[in-house]
Amino acid sequence: MPLEDLLISLRARPESKQRDEYLRFLTGSGDAAMRRDGGPEHVTGSCFVFSPDFDRVLLCFHRKGQFWVQFGGHVEPGDASVAEAARREAREESGIDELVLLPAASPVLLDLDRHELSGGFSCAAHWDVGFAAVVNPDVVFSVSAESEDVRWFPIDELPDRVPAGFGARLDQVRRAAMSLQG
Repeated sequence: MPLEDLLISLRARPESKQRDEYLRFLTGSGDAAMRRDGGPEHVTGSCFVFSPDFDRVLLCFHRKGQFWVQFGGHVEPGDASVAEAARREAREESGIDELVLLPAASPVLLDLDRHELSGGFSCAAHWDVGFAAVVNPDVVFSVSAESEDVRWFPIDELPDRVPAGFGARLDQVRRAAMSLQG
């Protein structure tokens, strides 16, 4: 069950204000927090895709948000976990079928980011849970209907149109993902 799996992952993380906010939201909302129709705020899963040497990141230009961001989206009824939702969304949005989360045996939650939404979004906020994957930059990828573009960027040369705080989040996820690779 996605909710129980996420609660276990969150409780295993070091205590922090952010972790505690997620736990309060999830225990207060229950299973509704895992469904896009469960209320104006709900959990999403996302995936940061890096090159093997971690010097590049694959981003999509989000059609509704009009910014460059990692792949991700809502947890669907068939998803066994938020990690599975993140992997499914990344595969759908990038066209990369062989994409595998880190580490492959048991993906680790690497990022928490609650963000308010506006404009073309029907939701008020997403409680995003982020994971990472590594793929060869020569892999063939595609652009889904949810994006206008998909492109590799050097880590130190991100495009101008990224969400506030994205660079810092990316750096934190990158360092954590590198440690998982050993």
